[in-house]
Amino acid sequence: MTAAKDAVYVTEDLIASDIDAYLDKHQHKTMLRFITCGSVDDGKSTLIGRLLYDSKMIFEDQLASLENDSKISGTQGQNIDFALLVDGLAAEREQGITIDVAYRFFSTDKRKFIVADTPGHEQYTRNMVTGASTADLAVILIDARQGVLTQTRRHSYLVNLLGIKNVVLAVNKMDLVDYSQERFYEIVKEYSHFAEQIGLTTFLPIPISGLAGDNIVTQSENMPWYQGPPLLTHLEEAPLNVAQMQDRPLRMAVQWVNRPNLDFRGFSGQIGSGTVRPGDGIRVLPSGKTSRVKSIVTYDGELDRAVAGQSVTLTFTDEIDCSRGDVIVQADAPCEVADQFEATLVWMGEAEMLPGRPYLLKIGTQTMTATVTEPKYEVNVNTLEHLASSTLSLNAIGVVNISTDRAIPFEAYEDNPDLGGFILIDRISNATVAAGMVHFALRRSQNIHWQALDVDRSAHASAKNQTAKVVWFTGLSGSGKSTIANIVEKKLHAMGKHTFLLDGDNVRHGLNRDLGFTDADRVENIRRVGEVARLMTDAGLIVLTAFISPFRSERRMVRDMMEEGEFIEVFVNTPLEVAEARDVKGLYKKARAGDLKNFTGIDSPYEEPETAELTVNTVDLTAEEAAEQIVEALTR
Repeated sequence: MTAAKDAVYVTEDLIASDIDAYLDKHQHKTMLRFITCGSVDDGKSTLIGRLLYDSKMIFEDQLASLENDSKISGTQGQNIDFALLVDGLAAEREQGITIDVAYRFFSTDKRKFIVADTPGHEQYTRNMVTGASTADLAVILIDARQGVLTQTRRHSYLVNLLGIKNVVLAVNKMDLVDYSQERFYEIVKEYSHFAEQIGLTTFLPIPISGLAGDNIVTQSENMPWYQGPPLLTHLEEAPLNVAQMQDRPLRMAVQWVNRPNLDFRGFSGQIGSGTVRPGDGIRVLPSGKTSRVKSIVTYDGELDRAVAGQSVTLTFTDEIDCSRGDVIVQADAPCEVADQFEATLVWMGEAEMLPGRPYLLKIGTQTMTATVTEPKYEVNVNTLEHLASSTLSLNAIGVVNISTDRAIPFEAYEDNPDLGGFILIDRISNATVAAGMVHFALRRSQNIHWQALDVDRSAHASAKNQTAKVVWFTGLSGSGKSTIANIVEKKLHAMGKHTFLLDGDNVRHGLNRDLGFTDADRVENIRRVGEVARLMTDAGLIVLTAFISPFRSERRMVRDMMEEGEFIEVFVNTPLEVAEARDVKGLYKKARAGDLKNFTGIDSPYEEPETAELTVNTVDLTAEEAAEQIVEALTR
């Protein structure tokens, strides 16, 4: 039962054929995804609640609960507070704000809808980006009393950045400004000036009152001067992104290889853009192998044609290599392949971005290692000024250069969000730390190629009669890393081994003399050392390194540079109080006095290894004894 007795899909006198006809019609309706965004208290949740109410998507028990909750937690006295239909978290109801992204489904006779109610507070910008990432349309609300605010600008910038071309400017709470036509056009003029600056060329302004229902479903009698469509009418008629993507060349990221038996091998995924038919020529990227489509298979049978938005399995006429992460494209209109890009990042992590730190990058159905090689600038969304910045903090938006560990097929985000949108993931915590939009490939990525060499790393190592490896000593300052590493090298040298010792202090006198001790500089310090160590293993050497290297992520980065089994992590485990008591260089004393900033163990963290191959305790062992244990383990 529903709040409205004429709701056709639950009326008791429906006959079976009517129900079947309705369900068939409902199944074939188009689906519009849209978001509501804007500043705090602009009325986003109230607007969605009104849409749910007026589209007859509230059942009688829900309505009764809403009426009761409105009396307890509502902000409208004894009247219904429609925002409570969406603000489900207890904290949201207590504060009268939206914190998380709330998704709601509703439908009309013409279309189905999924709406994301996104938070207005700046600290929840990352939640807003999440809600906008799949939207066809954005409703940007403005409180008619407040006008254009900072969050209005921020959310508008993000909406445009995320490629949402269909934008509604809903000037809400018109009932609180006496439905003033002058106030409405004053706000539209102010917003138009900002929209032009960010490249938002078109938007539809609608004066509304979410609470009173003006211009939500029907034309408002209180604003006869407005002759445009009410909000719901526009939502029912707005074009869908998927329809526009059907006119572009074929792009389909392979999700999995479908091999139920020896006689069938297909490639499954959702078509991101374009149209495909049996007989069409295709190319698999990044390999570049070509073939033709033999059949288009679905659960309901084979198709003569498939378009953007459909999930299908394609079979080819030729046996070519194709696997998860590859992209099937139109043979004569392929996309680019590169491993270095310029991109915009919206930083979502609590910890700031560190250039040079390896992150996981997920784009389409691929996941790989990537680093931010060069932050170019941060954007002040209020003034649109480009600010010099070496990092990005929570909710910051910036343009950066990104390098991936292998070449990937891509398109600019504005042309194809599926192949141009990506996320960065912290390798240790698996938390999503950024959302990104690819602009273009860097030219140097197309001009630099690996040179094949006849004398390879195995030949170098064989000539030295040893196995190349990196022995990575890590521990606090004063733990004895350099002392032990030096003894280990002397012992290996006496055994006829070809070695080289990279010491943290020594490297900072030359290769890394331009780096300080901030977290970002420490990351770059280890990245450079890792690259040098890798080159030395290519030469067949046993490389010993003695660096604090405080972050697990960077130690893992160096491990990943090496061949399997070549990276030996040695944790010189010395408690902070013991290392500080030794304080041979007087560094702890300076750090405690505030004269030495970013000192590991004092005001900068040290992340102990979790899976070190070797651990030596210099409290119980002398440096000579610790070195002997390490040499014994290395020469077994």
